[in-house]
Amino acid sequence: MDATFEEEAEQSVTLNEYLEQVEERELEVDLVLGGDDGKECTYGKGYLKRQAIFSCLTCTPDGNAGICTACSLSCHDGHQIVELWTKRNFRCDCGNSKFGGFYCKILPNKDVENTENSYNHNFKGSYCTCGRPYPDPDVEEQVEMLQCCLCEDWFHEEHLGLESSDEIPRDEEGEPLYEDLICKPCSEVCFFLNLYPKSIWAVGKQLDATVKVSKDKGVLEDKPSTGKSEDLTGDTSNNSPKAVDAKDTVDSESVSGGKSMLQVGHVNGGKCVDIAESSDMKVDCVLGVDIAAVSPVLPGKTMFLSKNWRDALCKCNKCMEFYREKRITFLTDKEDSIAEYERVAKQRREANIEQQEGAELSYFNNLGHVEKVEILKGIQEMKDGLLSFLECADTSKPITAADVHQLFDNIKKKRRRDDVK
Repeated sequence: MDATFEEEAEQSVTLNEYLEQVEERELEVDLVLGGDDGKECTYGKGYLKRQAIFSCLTCTPDGNAGICTACSLSCHDGHQIVELWTKRNFRCDCGNSKFGGFYCKILPNKDVENTENSYNHNFKGSYCTCGRPYPDPDVEEQVEMLQCCLCEDWFHEEHLGLESSDEIPRDEEGEPLYEDLICKPCSEVCFFLNLYPKSIWAVGKQLDATVKVSKDKGVLEDKPSTGKSEDLTGDTSNNSPKAVDAKDTVDSESVSGGKSMLQVGHVNGGKCVDIAESSDMKVDCVLGVDIAAVSPVLPGKTMFLSKNWRDALCKCNKCMEFYREKRITFLTDKEDSIAEYERVAKQRREANIEQQEGAELSYFNNLGHVEKVEILKGIQEMKDGLLSFLECADTSKPITAADVHQLFDNIKKKRRRDDVK
């Protein structure tokens, strides 16, 4: 068989397959951009909860600035752009003091600096603990990277600190069964998640003990699972000062003044830890404990959270105070999640498609009778020509570009013959 024919046969796709691929690519872009059409700079909207952000290494090689979609297209066309997917609580930097004498073409009048913006090594085009770029020019096959919902860095599976990639909750098709991931370093900040029922964890989580809240007693109790036991303080083989100090500072002591004791079922060095209930703790706390007092308990492993896990987080005054201190209050905001961001993006996409279809129908209805007949006639000619072409086509051979050109030439010739008649 001819080599050229073999190559064309391998690259051939059906019309439905091609349209599905186009639809998938458009949807993927819309999910990243959140429905942003890229026509106006988002600076005027302030610090958005989440938006698509890019870094221009041509203008800011130090990776200390981020720009919105519109500015990446209008102001930095032809520059070396790094796509960062989405970032939270971010305001477009384009044209501010970090860009020297370069001004934003869309909104030139901006503050000197956006003080609430946060930057990490992603803005330099580096990701994961290995600091490699993406796509990685030294790798033949690019692998999917996973994002932490706290630090928003991206990680390779092999650098998540897991014993095996099988620990990542996935279905039989390889699709993720978790909504959010919290990387190993960030898990130290989110130790308190181990106090919640196992329902917040995606299937396949690696922690072997779960905590059950007893409504009758108002305490947290350990509910061991089957399988080998594991120290919830995590792996401290690296002698992390944070981890070591945390383990040494917990102490059980009696509290006078009539304050009740809450027995918390944390396995900490083989002993249970009693935490005194604070007098200023709200009785409506989901956990019933002051999580700041149990901060020594560290998971030390990557966390995989189930769908809607944020809804389970306690929002009492004491817990909210802790979130603010750790600067993680965004975890209690459902609109912060990627899942919610993509849901809204899909809604906007569907609304735009419906609006576009409505505009096309309105345009057609406003045409005169002759114009309408011409359009409908053209559509019918296209259908007849395509049907005739498919009936005569050799099904053993792929359709080439030359075949498509011939199709349209035949339609034009038929129209000219009809016009002569």
